[in-house]
Amino acid sequence: MDYIIEMNGITKIFPGIVANDDITLQLKKGEIHALLGENGAGKSTLMSVLFGLYRCEKGEIKKDGQPVQIYGPNDATKLGIGMVHQHFKLVHNFTVLENIILGAETVKYGMLKLDNARKQIVELSQKYKLEIVPDALVSDITVGMQQRVEILKMLYRENEILIFDEPTAVLTPQEIEELMNIMRNLAAEGKSLLFITHKLDEIKAAADRCTVLRKGRYIGTVDVASVSKEELSEMMVGRKVSLTVEKTEQTPGDTILKVENLTVTSRTHGKALVNNASFEVKSGEIVCIAGIDGNGQQELVYALAGMLEPDSGCVFVEGNEISHNSIRSRNIAHIPEDRHKHGLVLDYSLAFNLVLQNYYTSKFQKYGILKFDEIYKFAVELIEKFDIRSGQGANTISRSMSGGNQQKAIIAREISRDSRLLIAVQPTRGLDVGACEYIHKRLVEERTKGRGVLLVSLELDEVMDVSDRILVIYEGKIVANVKPKDVTYKELGLYMAGSARQEVA
Repeated sequence: MDYIIEMNGITKIFPGIVANDDITLQLKKGEIHALLGENGAGKSTLMSVLFGLYRCEKGEIKKDGQPVQIYGPNDATKLGIGMVHQHFKLVHNFTVLENIILGAETVKYGMLKLDNARKQIVELSQKYKLEIVPDALVSDITVGMQQRVEILKMLYRENEILIFDEPTAVLTPQEIEELMNIMRNLAAEGKSLLFITHKLDEIKAAADRCTVLRKGRYIGTVDVASVSKEELSEMMVGRKVSLTVEKTEQTPGDTILKVENLTVTSRTHGKALVNNASFEVKSGEIVCIAGIDGNGQQELVYALAGMLEPDSGCVFVEGNEISHNSIRSRNIAHIPEDRHKHGLVLDYSLAFNLVLQNYYTSKFQKYGILKFDEIYKFAVELIEKFDIRSGQGANTISRSMSGGNQQKAIIAREISRDSRLLIAVQPTRGLDVGACEYIHKRLVEERTKGRGVLLVSLELDEVMDVSDRILVIYEGKIVANVKPKDVTYKELGLYMAGSARQEVA
């Protein structure tokens, strides 16, 4: 059998952890090969070795049967290997166009030539239905749009081996379906795809074969058509996993969050990003804001959490008006959408990140002096309770952890806070099926304890399975207020696309 890429006996070691332990991966030409595993199983590390971001301690990489040396991303690019990273490698004060051509610029007489690149990128974006605004600054665009920029960056370089690291983590259901079609078309054109995902539906929909890793070790490679989702999840986690959310009906209690006529307008073009939104979240219920990315969810959450000043309207928490309060005084637990930008200080230890929201309390400081013993004791408890995998425990630098374990750290910190309102934005983004099961259970537990949970999700399965009530947002307006049992996926999709709407009080 001829393979376009072979990774034989790859071993990669970080301080305190063997990330890849003698792993072999073989990619056929023209196939979509999924790489499946729990958070911290070593999937991204293995692909980073192939792309030249890491050097392995042991092992050999072959391309077209010939051994190759990959010392950095430039070597990988010369070999036709491209990678869409889970955590985007974009320059935030550059435009979309500048980011796509970065490192592959056309220069004439020392001047940057953008016209041909612009034309080529626009054609690529239309061909693959990856809508972008070429002149927008990356700092001003949504996470979903940044994902498209990363994919176009790779397509622009005409790579023949394409690595997708969690490419659908921030895409809407419609965008995911389009991406699956794009991937199948790329494979049909003869390109070879390596596809890291936690989503079993996507593996069944797009992949030909699947290699499973667990705790840094190779478990096996299977033909996707011949295995069930349950079998794949058991291979990945090492135990049977429930793929449905179990929760009992319960009657909501008092109103915890009340939003009245909230409006947030864009500082650049004056358009209402949140348009006269009114709703409530009661204790003992999970209310989900559902919608296609970019319809005001981010601005709504920022206004609730205190990260953005609303133009008009009021926000009440437990009867107190907090619209203009500081972030700290609002006492709202908040799992943010972007774990790197708003969730963690990446160069702090895990212990310090776990007390970011309450280090100033008497439990963790006295007369302004931090109580390090208490901080580390608290961190060790959360690491154990939430199964946060980290090479050096509480001392682990957060940047070095896998994306899923960074997410678990944020969730552990926010759930452990003494707050009756929990805002969770994409809480399972980038998490494997076992971790998703755990997080969903925790959200339901918090609701059962009497917390009010406002969930913002782009995952329709999560919206339908976890929530007690669904609010659909379209162009900043709440266009529907429904219960999961009273609505179908299709109807929900129509509300999300603006094709249908209710009279929402």
